[in-house]
Amino acid sequence: MSHIVNSAKNEIKDIIVNAAKAAMAEGLLPEAQLTDFSIEVPSSRDHGDYALNAAMVWSRLFRNAPRKIAETIMEKADFSNSYVEKFEIAGPGFINLFLSDRYYADILSDINEKGASYGESDFGENKKVLVEFVSANPTGPMHIGNARGGALGDCLAAVMEKAGYYVEREFYINDAGNQINKFGLSLSLRYQQLFDDSIEMPEDSYHGADIIAHAKAFADIHGDKFTKVGEEQRRKALVEFALPKNIQGLHDDLLKYRIEYNTWFKESTLHANGEAKKVVEMLKASGHTYMEEDALWFKGEDFGSDNFVLVRSNGVPTYIVPDIAYHYNKLVTRGFDKAIDILGADHHGYVPRLKGALTALGIDATKLDVVLMQMVRLVKDGEIIKASKRSGKAITLVTLLEEVPIDAARFFFNLREPNSHFDFDLDLAIDESNKNPVYYVQYAHARICSIIRNLAADGITPRKCSTDELALLNTPEERELTLHLAAYTGEIISAAKAYDPAKITHYVEELATKFHKFYNSCRVKGDNEALMQARLTLCNDTKTVIKNVLDLLKIDAPETM
Repeated sequence: MSHIVNSAKNEIKDIIVNAAKAAMAEGLLPEAQLTDFSIEVPSSRDHGDYALNAAMVWSRLFRNAPRKIAETIMEKADFSNSYVEKFEIAGPGFINLFLSDRYYADILSDINEKGASYGESDFGENKKVLVEFVSANPTGPMHIGNARGGALGDCLAAVMEKAGYYVEREFYINDAGNQINKFGLSLSLRYQQLFDDSIEMPEDSYHGADIIAHAKAFADIHGDKFTKVGEEQRRKALVEFALPKNIQGLHDDLLKYRIEYNTWFKESTLHANGEAKKVVEMLKASGHTYMEEDALWFKGEDFGSDNFVLVRSNGVPTYIVPDIAYHYNKLVTRGFDKAIDILGADHHGYVPRLKGALTALGIDATKLDVVLMQMVRLVKDGEIIKASKRSGKAITLVTLLEEVPIDAARFFFNLREPNSHFDFDLDLAIDESNKNPVYYVQYAHARICSIIRNLAADGITPRKCSTDELALLNTPEERELTLHLAAYTGEIISAAKAYDPAKITHYVEELATKFHKFYNSCRVKGDNEALMQARLTLCNDTKTVIKNVLDLLKIDAPETM
């Protein structure tokens, strides 16, 4: 919540607690240890700005009817020099509070003063958070799920930064294990096919055009030299040639998508520096492993998961070993307070395994949070599509960004909470009308810029307004818009707590709606100079908050459309 909202709530809480204590001191209420109560925004503004349930919560403490308790407390409540202008006791004992014009004026002044920093808070207490997202296999291009994960992870990291956490973004490169072995096999076969067309590709190898392109590029440099060496040497040379190109491709594609990482962490480093081997030894020492048919198993059932293999009978670790080592590295070696992984919903069974292993290593597994993300379906002309019209192949991140603007992609992928299925409407994403949510929000920003430009052309420029002048903004539309602006910091904190940036896209859509409603009801330019300047301040503050949200989402805030 904003500084003003927070101040008002704290002020109200203190007044109510002090009133209850005064009533107890005078014997009007029995002595009791007061418990916490909520201060909520009522569903209808007719019931005030805030509704308190203190009397309901304390009815058992004071052994009396809530309404009677409310009446006793309010007799002792001193609202002088506070934001509260009047109160009502409603229904069985709710206390409804109506706030003064000064409260609304102070909200607008606060936004005006804070500008680009409005919305920030110290809620996260600068705790260290590592957000790992996308982490696509470097053996091929990124798919549509990675596009959702990219927008979600990047915006979640931004939300948490605004909420006062120290945040780093990380991409985990799976450059070891089975998929790299398969990548090497596929490259080797495609390379050999250039000189011997009798060689066939097995069913489970990679058949993409990118593998053929790498093999040809390698052959252009080396000719048939590597057909004359051993298979292991050939694969190694091809992987060393192709993998850095793929990783650079991932880096470049994500940069186009406005995503920059603090770290690109290679799985191979965990094998090279011995960290993968170390966690196996630590798990063995923990007493939660056993041998069966020459394989080393982890007793996951001790920690609420299933039992699983750590090291195969041939001595090769399974895929989960480097993953355990990687999370040990995040939470112990590098000392992050929280690791957040954005993963596909198909990883739901993997999470308890990983948490169980971390617990066995003496790590608080609640330090790892996993956001499971559901699949995306692309829709065009009302029908689900699976291929790009241009290439006839599955739509990748790159082909998606050729078809829709980056602004739309980033906004659309954050329209739903991560764990909900999402239909991405390609027609809507390129539609330049109010039906398109990102266009609708950008248009609100551009509209305010236009209002300010037009007034400037008439010699009217914004100035700082007094509290009395801002108090002139008392129509329902002006009040609703002001209160929504006041809610921004609270929405940021709520989104950070829930790991759900969709809360912010919903917030800014609603902000645009409330602005259009205000603008259609309240004429900004007028003969009353004080009211005109107050409304201009409200316009400016709305523009500030819309831009702050769009900047957070890494979406353009146009001044003209």
